Amino acid sequence: MTGYWVDISAITFFVVEWTVYAFTLERTAYGRDSLSARMHIYREVWIRNLLDRETRMVDMQIMASLQNGTAFFASSSLIAIGGGLALLRATNDALAVLAALPIDLSPSPALWEIKCVGLILIFTYAFFKFSWAYRLFNYVAILLGAMPPASEKGTPEAEAHVIRTTRLFESAGQHFNRGQRSFFFALGYLGWFVSPWVLFVTTAMVVIVTWRRQFASNAWKAMGS
Repeated sequence: MTGYWVDISAITFFVVEWTVYAFTLERTAYGRDSLSARMHIYREVWIRNLLDRETRMVDMQIMASLQNGTAFFASSSLIAIGGGLALLRATNDALAVLAALPIDLSPSPALWEIKCVGLILIFTYAFFKFSWAYRLFNYVAILLGAMPPASEKGTPEAEAHVIRTTRLFESAGQHFNRGQRSFFFALGYLGWFVSPWVLFVTTAMVVIVTWRRQFASNAWKAMGS
């Protein structure tokens, strides 16, 4: 059991880093200045500008592209789940390949299967997030179709519809971001298949890269201006 303490520490570090990063991004004042938060503002700008237009075909085409992108990631999640199940089934073959390497990296069969199950769970979580985001984007498309005409702009009903649509739009974007974040951390999780020490490094690298994109990238600076 003592030989597994490094693995336990590594996977605990992975889970804590993911949880703290997600909480900071979504639930704190610091996260309200992220790239995703800045984009939320323009969702409302888009909906309000849409209310000025009588012809909204372009807006529906943009919504269709958002739905197609979400459907692509949901399908990719299912493919990744299938790959994880295939990896789980090929435990003996995978361990034989690892044992043949110059450096002994082969874990016990039980630990290998635990790693595979963890990877499958991550992609399953991503699938549920992307599929729910896809459903929410469908709802947003319905609300766009039910948008009051431009002649009713300024009425309490139109304002309520704008707020309702914006909130649902933000929720769809948030779930899509969570699914995409799962993909990023899944890449870091792959380091555990090499070594628990590698998992420490890959997890830290994922956090650094994703943090930089949210708070220090050129896109973040552009949205700030």
